[in-house]
Amino acid sequence: MQAYKNGVKKFENGEYDLALKDFQKAAEGNYESAQTNYLIAESYRLSNRYREAIPYYQKAMEAGATDPNARFQYAYALKASGQYDEARQQFAQFTENETANKTLKERAAREVETLKITDRIKQKKAEVTVLDLPFNTPGAEFSPAVLNGELVMSASKKEKIYKNNGQAMLGLYKIKIGEQPSEASGSPTLFSSSIFAEEANEGSPAFSPDGKTLVFARGNTGKRKGTLDVDLYLSRLVNGQWTEPSYLPINDSLAWDGSPAFSRDGKTIYFASNRAGGAGGIDLYRTNMDASGRFSKPVNMGKDINTAGDEMFPYVSPDNKLYFSSDGHPGLGKLDLFVATRSQGVISIENLGIPFNTPQDDFGLVFFEDTDNGFFASNREGGKGDDDIYFFSNPVEETPDSTILAQNDPTNPMNPNNPNYIKGQLKVVRYFLEGTVLTNNTASTPIDSARVRILSDSADVELAELTTGDQGTFGKYKLEEGKDYVLLVEKKGYITKREPFSMDGRSIPPIFLNKVLTDTTYRVTVRLDDLELNKTFTLENIYYDLDKYNIRSDAAVELDKLVQILKDNPTIKIELASHTDARATDAYNDRLSQQRAQSAVNYLISRGIDADRLTAKGYGERQLIVQNAKTEEEHQRNRRTEFTVLSY
Repeated sequence: MQAYKNGVKKFENGEYDLALKDFQKAAEGNYESAQTNYLIAESYRLSNRYREAIPYYQKAMEAGATDPNARFQYAYALKASGQYDEARQQFAQFTENETANKTLKERAAREVETLKITDRIKQKKAEVTVLDLPFNTPGAEFSPAVLNGELVMSASKKEKIYKNNGQAMLGLYKIKIGEQPSEASGSPTLFSSSIFAEEANEGSPAFSPDGKTLVFARGNTGKRKGTLDVDLYLSRLVNGQWTEPSYLPINDSLAWDGSPAFSRDGKTIYFASNRAGGAGGIDLYRTNMDASGRFSKPVNMGKDINTAGDEMFPYVSPDNKLYFSSDGHPGLGKLDLFVATRSQGVISIENLGIPFNTPQDDFGLVFFEDTDNGFFASNREGGKGDDDIYFFSNPVEETPDSTILAQNDPTNPMNPNNPNYIKGQLKVVRYFLEGTVLTNNTASTPIDSARVRILSDSADVELAELTTGDQGTFGKYKLEEGKDYVLLVEKKGYITKREPFSMDGRSIPPIFLNKVLTDTTYRVTVRLDDLELNKTFTLENIYYDLDKYNIRSDAAVELDKLVQILKDNPTIKIELASHTDARATDAYNDRLSQQRAQSAVNYLISRGIDADRLTAKGYGERQLIVQNAKTEEEHQRNRRTEFTVLSY
């Protein structure tokens, strides 16, 4: 059906609102019901309309949707709409899916635990008044910032329509706050003609303490696909005018960079990015800026703050607390507002609770000058439409006693809302690792007397050596939070294997802990292959460009794993074989596969493997796995690289 094909093209270009119209036509014609409904749900999700996605995820799974991660997104959409019991059931089912993404499975397991304590999070209610501001519209208003008695914000008011969500594109606008901030009314006006790109989204303004430097995000110009096309820009106030924005060198061209904030002294910029090397999703980073405008290399804010989910919209308050939004820390829905404080070297992360947080997105908190009042954004139910800006005010307290002071200080060990302490005692978790070594076959027989060496992933330094018992079990080994490990498992007659184990994302948030000392044990299973002659192993993800045989960067990653296997098993000699599909002549495929095999062997030699241990062999199309292949997936199964043990 042409409507479905058109929808797929628009979906792949990130034009989700346009894709929806085509997919809806395909759905009306009952075309490919499972996949069409799944893509409708994904189009809603990727344009941040989770509630609308729910019925389509449900239809897709009832029709037999094959994407293994569909249930995770369905569960997440249920959570974002406040349907906690249903969400927990779906997350629990997802964790049992063997083919699902491993990282998502770990997040789903954490969500199951979080959803058990939503009632406890709901009990935290701040005594603040929250008011929807008069200037909000059915479009988006978010990321408030205060500058010289004016509220500067991101708002969807440009003439050009953003194909992602069907709304007007975002720009920076301002409105006078007045004596009563909650009564800021009228229509916001353009912040500056110098900072206005009709063909781009502009948002998340952050001003230096002196009000003379602006950092903001600009992107979605269509020049680069998806999230890669969002970067940070800087403008300065010179002679009363804002300068033409300049691209910041701290941007990562392969990542989304946004939601900046200044420290109170103006020397540090905090921002969010999904660049490689983070804890997962979008993380918070910081960079220092010197007097001449040069920036230091951005540094990840660490695993106390960053999670496998998203951390965004940082803000440093007048009392130097870090406020931010996250969907990775235990919360009520999608993005919740949190505050991070440090006391005696311990970082406390506190959910701000109700009414700041809801099942929807709550983010972008800032204080109004030096008061306890301020603004934040939310797309909660009851608003004007999309994201709205809200004003919050704290009640005026007279002379608080020491008990009230303790309750208001999130770092105070006696504060019952401080998740790190129980009655003044610091909560402690001890983590341990144990596991089982089995044969890698249908019998899954336990392997006794296997040597398990635990190495530090960063330096390959041996930390401990364990031996398996009769049932193939080993352990326990005490782990450290945030560290990465490698298990090097050896047994005569088997191929030595490395199994990575990371504590990244496995730390238990203090809010889950009900006692001062908690022990938790992680279990791993390592499967060893028999070391025997003529045994063949397929290397995953060894791809070549069409009609080419040079080693691509993604193939190099997989070949490096083979390099490690050969180094861990120094007596093995192998044949490295390359196979093609059947879509060219026999002679051409023979020549191409031999060139590819030799190219892979040359790469292994360049990585320190002796040439006399390696034999290159191209088999062309003579050993097809799928005869008469028709689909691209079937052709890919035939186009493979393998190694066979020749001697040991």
